[in-house]
Formats: sequence, C-alpha cells, structure tokens
Amino acid sequence: KTANKAFAMTDLDIKLIALAVAAVGLLVLLVTRLKVNPSIALLASAPVLGATLGLGGCGFALRGRAQYAFESLYLQAPEGSELGRSLLRQLAASSHDLQLLLPPQTSADADVTLHLLGERHQRVVLAKTVAGQVRELQLRLYVRFSLIGKDGRVWIEEGEIEQTRDMTYSETLTLAKDEEEMELVRDMRQDVAQQLLRRLALVQPPVGA
Repeated sequence: KTANKAFAMTDLDIKLIALAVAAVGLLVLLVTRLKVNPSIALLASAPVLGATLGLGGCGFALRGRAQYAFESLYLQAPEGSELGRSLLRQLAASSHDLQLLLPPQTSADADVTLHLLGERHQRVVLAKTVAGQVRELQLRLYVRFSLIGKDGRVWIEEGEIEQTRDMTYSETLTLAKDEEEMELVRDMRQDVAQQLLRRLALVQPPVGA
C-alpha cells in the first residue's frame, strides 16, 4: 500500500545518510588507493561508522515508517499552541497512513483524540554570585496529556512529561540570555513532542475495544 510513497526526510536524516556515505568512502579510499590493510582501514574509519550507528541507536530513523494502532487522530490543544503545531508536523512526517483531523472536523470523526491538557513552566535559580546575582538557571517544562478513543475508552491515562534544561545567566547579557531561554524552551517542546510520538507508536487499543 505504501511501497510507492516517498519517505519524508528531515535534515537529521540527510546528515545520517551523509555520515554513512562518508564512512564507506573513507574505507574504500584507504583500501583501494592507499593500500592500507583492510583491518587497519576498518579501525581508522570506525569513529565515523560509530557516529552513524550511534545516531541510529538513539532512535533517529528515516521518517514515514511509524505504525499506529489507530487510523485517524484528532489533536485537542489550546489555540495557538506551539507544542500542538510541532506535534502535528512530527505526526505527519512519522506515518503516511495516519490521518490527522483538523477543524471543522471534530474529535467524533477520529479513532482517537490526543488531549494536551496543560503546559506549565518553571524557572528555578540554581546558583548565585557572591553579590546575589543569578548565575545559573534551570528551565522546567511540564506537559499533561491523555489519549481517548471515540467511544470514550481511555487509551492512555492522563499523564505528565517533564523536560529540563540548565543555562548560565548574566544580567549584563539579558537580551542574549532571553533569546537563549526561548530557544531552550522550543527545544524542550520538540523533545516532548518526540516522547509523545513514541508513546502513541507503542499504545494498543483498550481491552475489549
């Protein structure tokens, strides 16, 4: 059914492929052009090969291959939610078969509804200078969610995902540090979206559904 469909590729996917090509190219160069012993050549190219395998082992893969236990999903999120937009983009890239429903369609039209129930931020001071100025901060993001079927059955009980990031701070670099903080918050939202995708890929229908 999906054999003729192209997979959506991200910049990370392309970099991963480029690393693999570089590793193979280095190996071929060492053996064929420089006449290096194959065993030694393999050791020399191991760092590049290791980096490639390491990225793959962290969960990075070509997009478009996720399998979900439902065929359609409606996202119920606060209006203008950046996390909601990020999640929709990643869901669309993760599977060519999953149907994402948006208004004017409703949750009643979807097999399941993913509810983003709340997003809470904390800014915790970790360290101060002797003068009492903030030197280090920890940013915390908490997202509550649940997954409910169209028949009202609970697929995923209400739960919470937490992300944290540490950053240094200087009152003399307020503007730059504010921009860094916003970037870290965006990064945390991306990580939350990826965790939600993994949960959705693993979930199975409730017993009796």
